[in-house]
Amino acid sequence: MPDLIAPRLRVLFCGINPSLYSAVVGHHFARPGNRFWPTLHAAGITRRLLAPSEQHELLELGYGITNVVDRATATADQLAPEELVTGGRRLIAKVRRYRPRFIALLGISAFRAAFARPEAILGLQTETLGDARLWVLPNPSGLNAHYQLKDLARLFRELRQAAERD
Repeated sequence: MPDLIAPRLRVLFCGINPSLYSAVVGHHFARPGNRFWPTLHAAGITRRLLAPSEQHELLELGYGITNVVDRATATADQLAPEELVTGGRRLIAKVRRYRPRFIALLGISAFRAAFARPEAILGLQTETLGDARLWVLPNPSGLNAHYQLKDLARLFRELRQAAERD
């Protein structure tokens, strides 16, 4: 799955890994039921609800998308812990190369595993990733029943507001 990335983005969103559906259609967060695109709109990041096929419009707004692990799976729990650690190292190199102001990792469990931070909580982290400020958000997958759309929107809005102030 190709990254949606450019130098000096406001925020680089980082998913765990692509779904099988996203890999087939070639668009990030494309699986029906994924709440990424509705969340971006509800958080005020996009002016209208974008379809996954319109993902390129994010770059114009200063946002991009990558993944910790490139391998597509039906669910993220099919990834081995070693894949997350290796992906975390690749992500650091990518952040150093493209220099986004914020990196937003979408999935607390994946963040904890990839960066050996078992006690990490959601929100702005004390450490950086390269020079980027690091923010951890819930995974917007429809499989993540812990967060409703309104909760996701509130958390994503906090990131947007911080990125706009920065």
